[in-house]
Amino acid sequence: MTEAVSKVKRELLLEGLDCANCAMKIEDGVRKMDGISSCSVNFVKQTLTFESSEDQGPLISEITKKIKKLEPHVSVRELVPKAAGNHHPQSSRGHHHDGHVNDHVHSHEAGGHSDDHADGHNHGHSHDHGSSGIRVMSIRLAAGAVITAAAMLLPVTGWAELAMFLAAYLVTGGDIVVQALRNIVRGQVFDEYFLMSVATIGAFCVGQYPEGVAVMLFYQIGEMFQGIAVNRSRKSISAMMDLRPDYANLKTGDGTKQVTPEEVRVGDTIVVKPGEKIPLDGKVTAGRSMADTSALTGESVPRELEAGDEVLSGFINKNGVLTIEVTKIYGESTAAKILDLVQNASSNKAPTENFITKFARLYTPVVVIVALLLALVPPLVVSGATFSDWIYRALIFLVISCPCALVVSIPLGFFGGIGAASKAGILVKGSNYLEALNDVKYVVFDKTGTLTKGTFKVTETRPAHDGISPEQLLEYAAFAELHSSHPIAESIREAYGKDMDASRIQDYNEAAGHGVRVKLDGVDVFAGNAKLLKEEGIAAQQPDAPGTVVYVAVDGKYAGYLLISDEVKEDAAQAVGALQKRGKQTVMLTGDARPVAEKVGKLLGVSEVHAELLPQDKVEHMERLSRLKQPKEKIAFVGDGMNDTPVLARADVGIAMGGLGSDAAIEAADIVIMTDEPSKIVTALGIAGRTRQIVWQNIFFALAVKGIFLLLGAFGIATMWEAVFSDVGVTLLAVLNAMRVLKLK
Repeated sequence: MTEAVSKVKRELLLEGLDCANCAMKIEDGVRKMDGISSCSVNFVKQTLTFESSEDQGPLISEITKKIKKLEPHVSVRELVPKAAGNHHPQSSRGHHHDGHVNDHVHSHEAGGHSDDHADGHNHGHSHDHGSSGIRVMSIRLAAGAVITAAAMLLPVTGWAELAMFLAAYLVTGGDIVVQALRNIVRGQVFDEYFLMSVATIGAFCVGQYPEGVAVMLFYQIGEMFQGIAVNRSRKSISAMMDLRPDYANLKTGDGTKQVTPEEVRVGDTIVVKPGEKIPLDGKVTAGRSMADTSALTGESVPRELEAGDEVLSGFINKNGVLTIEVTKIYGESTAAKILDLVQNASSNKAPTENFITKFARLYTPVVVIVALLLALVPPLVVSGATFSDWIYRALIFLVISCPCALVVSIPLGFFGGIGAASKAGILVKGSNYLEALNDVKYVVFDKTGTLTKGTFKVTETRPAHDGISPEQLLEYAAFAELHSSHPIAESIREAYGKDMDASRIQDYNEAAGHGVRVKLDGVDVFAGNAKLLKEEGIAAQQPDAPGTVVYVAVDGKYAGYLLISDEVKEDAAQAVGALQKRGKQTVMLTGDARPVAEKVGKLLGVSEVHAELLPQDKVEHMERLSRLKQPKEKIAFVGDGMNDTPVLARADVGIAMGGLGSDAAIEAADIVIMTDEPSKIVTALGIAGRTRQIVWQNIFFALAVKGIFLLLGAFGIATMWEAVFSDVGVTLLAVLNAMRVLKLK
C-alpha cells in the first residue's frame, strides 16, 4: 500500500465480548487481514478500532466474518459518528449508557449465524454476561444441578443413570462442547473450551459421571461470576469517566433548542442551566455560577465562574445560568479528548501484558502435550498402572493448566490503575506509561506554569524610610504605570485595586526599557528599573530577591521598591521533597533569568537548576541525562507550555499540566495532570507502584496455585473438583484483586 493513500480509522462495537482471551484472538486475527494497517481491541470498552485505506465497505463485512469465525457469540456493529467530518472514537459511549445515542449503529451480522442467538444458549457460549444472559445461565445451572442431584439420589443404574447424568451435562455445558468443536473445525484447538470438554468427556469415559457434570457446573458458575466481576470493574471505570455531555442548549434566533454537542460550531452561543454539564469548551459571556470541576480535575472545591472566564466541557454548573460562547468543536473539547485518551489507553499495552499474551500462546500447547504423555507413558512403562487412572490424572492436569487467571486479571489490573489515576485527576494514556513510572529516576521540571503559577503578582512593597507607607508607595507606582500595557504594570494596578482618576496625572513620559516619569498631583514620580535611577543620579541599594524590582523615586529622592514575581505553587516544595524521599533526582530547566531560577530552585530544594534555555537547549539537557542514566532507568519531564512540546516528546514519560497547559503540550504528553498540581506526580508514582504490585501478585498467585495443583494432579492426589477450583477460583480471586486498584486513596 503506498503512503499516498489516506488512512481511515473505524470503530466496531463487539457485543458479548467478555473474555480477554477472546479479545486477544480477535485482535490477532483481524490484524493479519489484507488491507488492515493497524488494529486494536479494547477489552474494557468492547470495541475494535482498525485503520485501513479509504474503501471500507467490503472490508467491514470481511472483518465481521472473521470475528464470527473466531468467536461466534460476539455480535459486531459499526459505530458511525453522526456529525459529518468529525469522527470521535469516544462517541461509542453513546451506545453504552443513556438513551442519548450519538452514533448510528450499523449491524453487520454475517449471514447464516442467526443460530447463535436463537439457540437460547446465551449466545451459544458462557462468556456473555449481560443481565438476560446471567438469568438464562442461572436457570440452566439450577436445572443441571437438580437433574444431577436426582441421578445421585434415585436408585438408578446402568443406562438410565448415564442418560440422567448426560442430560444434566448437556443442559449445563452443552454450549462449551459445541464451541470447542467449532473451534477445532477452524483449526483453533488449544483454548479453555477444548480443555474443559476433553476433561469432562474424559471423566464420563472413565465412569466418573457425577464428577464430569459437577466440573462443568462449577466451571460455568465460576465463569458467570468472573463475567459479573469483569462487568462490575468495567462499569466502575465507565461511571468514573462519565464526562460525555448528552446535549447542548443552542441559542437560536427564536430561543434555545436542544442539540447534540457534535452539532454545535465554534462561535455559537449555548446556555447552561443549573445542574447541567457544560458540553463544550468556551468563554462565559454572561452569568455567574459555581462549577463542580471534580470530573476533570479531581478537585472537590467548586470553582467560581463569571463573564470572561474560560470553561471546559465536563464541568458541572451548580447554581446560576451561564451563557457561553463556544471556542472548540466537540471533537476538540476537553471532555472528548479525555474520554478518547482514557478509553484508548489500553491500545498502548504494558510490557507485562505483552509478556502474558505471548506466554499464554506458548503455554497451552505445551500443557496439552505434557497431558498426553502423562496419559500414555506411565501405563506403558510402570507395572500395575492402569490407563483409566492415568487418563483421569491427565484430564485433571489439563483443567488445572488453563491460563485464564493471567489473561483476564492483568489487563484489568492495569486498566484499574488508569481508572484510579483519572479519579485523582491524572490521565494516563496507556498502561505502558503507567508501568514506566515505576522506573523513573530523573524528574525534570519546567519552571513557569509547572512549579510556579505563571502569573505576575506584587509580592513585596518595601518603602525606603518611615516618611512613606507601603500603601502610598503602591499608589505612586500604580499611577506612574497607569497607561502602560506591560504585564508588570498590570500586576501593579491590580495590587493597588482602587479606581484611578487619570486627571491627577500630568506630563506622562515613558522611557523604553527604563520606566516612566509622571507628575502626580504636582509631585515628580519616577517608576522603573535600576537604569532609570542611575540616569537620574538617584542612589538605591539593590535588593537580593527573586523577581522583577520596580524602583520608585519621589521628587528626586529614592522612595522604595516593589517586588513583582511569579508565585510558587502551594504544593511545589512538598512535591519536590516527596520525590527526593523516593530516591528521584529532581532537575529544573527554564528559559527564565538565572537569579530568578536559582532562587526558586533553592526555595523548593531542586537538586539541579539550568536557566536561560531555549527549547532546543532543554532537549540537549535531556540527552545529557539519558547518557547518565542506567539502561533500565527512565526520565520524566513535566511541563505546560507550547515550548515544552519537543522535550515532552523526547522524555521517556512526558507529563503535562493540563488545567491551564497548552493543547500542544497535552497532545505530546503521555500523562496529563488536570489539577495543575505538581504533587500529583507523587500520587501517580504511588498508583503505578501499587498497580505493578497487584499485577505481579496475580501472576505469582496464579502460577503458584497452578503449580501446586499440577503436581497434586499428576500424583493422583487432586480430584477434578480441586482442578476446577484452581482454574476458575484463581481467576475469580485474581479479578477481585485487580479491582482493588480502583479503590486507591
